[in-house]
Amino acid sequence: MSEQDQAEVRLEFARLKQEHADFDAAIAAMIATGCDPIQIQRMKKKKLALKDRLTLLEDRSIPDIIA
Repeated sequence: MSEQDQAEVRLEFARLKQEHADFDAAIAAMIATGCDPIQIQRMKKKKLALKDRLTLLEDRSIPDIIA
């Protein structure tokens, strides 16, 4: 992976990590205000999808090491 590709992956990772934290705060606020449980569940699913995307990007950024 080229240096530019690695920089793009790191940038995307940082953006998604911030978005994940934003979802976390939004979910906490929704729970605190007694929002509709279905909306909370939808937000949690979106947050989980972001977590999966973060994991994929993290795996791409770590080079394969032959043991």
